[in-house]
Amino acid sequence: MSIIQEFKAFALKGNVLDLAVGVIIGGAFGTIVESVVKDVIMPIIGLAGGQPDFSAIKVGPVMLGKFLNAIMAFAILAAVVFFVIVKPASKLKAAQPVPPAPVGPPPATLDDVVAAIRELKK
Repeated sequence: MSIIQEFKAFALKGNVLDLAVGVIIGGAFGTIVESVVKDVIMPIIGLAGGQPDFSAIKVGPVMLGKFLNAIMAFAILAAVVFFVIVKPASKLKAAQPVPPAPVGPPPATLDDVVAAIRELKK
């Protein structure tokens, strides 16, 4: 098998394609979630208590305020993802009926295998 055929087999595997689609969709979805936080949630917070901006806070040369802004943005983003996506998806998944487990013969035990080997030896 040539290197090109091997690469083609690797690149066209289902897992690789699924991962690529997931990354692309995740990136696009990320911009939607960022917009919800920046354009919807933050203005509401700004109305309630003023626009939260800590970027002017410095401790010597360390821009502590920008770090606090990043932490706050992450916390809000995580809350939006959790309450808007994760919780509803969990409720939908829990509401789906669980398919019954397939009923079949129980798996063979070690004693069954030993007995079968003894029968074959006879």
